[in-house]
This record gives sequence, C-alpha cells and structure tokens, in this order.
Amino acid sequence: MGPKRGMVDITEKDVVYREATAEGVIRLRKETLDRIYQNAVEKGNVLEVTGAVAVQGAKLTPQLLPYCHPIRLTDVKVEFERVDENRLKVRVTVKAVERTGVEMEALTAVSLALLNIWDMVKKYEKDEEGQYPYTEIESIKVIEKRKSQI
Repeated sequence: MGPKRGMVDITEKDVVYREATAEGVIRLRKETLDRIYQNAVEKGNVLEVTGAVAVQGAKLTPQLLPYCHPIRLTDVKVEFERVDENRLKVRVTVKAVERTGVEMEALTAVSLALLNIWDMVKKYEKDEEGQYPYTEIESIKVIEKRKSQI
C-alpha cells in the first residue's frame, strides 16, 4: 500500500473562532475599469455580481476542492479597491466557528471573483486579434489568518 491520501482528520481539534482574509488584483485597461465604476458594462453591475460570486465561491469551496472540509461559514465580506487607473483589488474575509481554518474559502472566493470580473469585461479587454494583452490576474494571497477561543 502507498501513502494515505485524503482529508486531514480534524475530529480531535477544538472548535474555535476562525477568520481568514485573502486578496487578489486584476489588471485591466483604464477604460474598462472606468466602465465598471460607471456601471456601464453590458453584462451588468460588475461589483454587485462579483460580490455574489465571491460569497457563493466561499460556500462552494468543499465541492470544488475535494479535500476541504465542509464547514458552516458565519460571514463572508467582499471589498473592492481601485488600486490605480488599471488595477482593481478584491479582498474577501471569511469567518466561522469550526475545527479547521477558512483560508481556502477566502482564496476560492477571491479567485472566482477575479475570474468573474474578467468574464464580465472581456469584451472590452480584447485587442484587434481577440487577445488579452493587458488583462492579468495578479498576486492572489492570504493576507491574514486568525483564530481564538470562543
């Protein structure tokens, strides 16, 4: 038999408050980012839809990543920040009272949020050949992780 594979056994771990914040950035044309903030994107309100996608992504993490434990999230918050004329930051904070952390939920939420933004604005990002020379997802990372006794 080879090495054991599968979920990590968390049966004996204590139930504690857990919180994780992740963020990522998407680089777009200035005109595209202006469209987002003017609510002038054909597919709809990019920030509103993306917020819902991030929340749903956090909830669906165990279905997308099979070794993640299904956990009861108590909160998912999504924030947007225009970093400069070409970059939009998405930050997601996830909370739970559980036996395991929520960093994968926060990372999944940010990743799907950035992909959703790309999908909603891709029409404006293509060059004459239908390529995406300006569009880039950058630096998806966990920026903070906390846990404490309840």
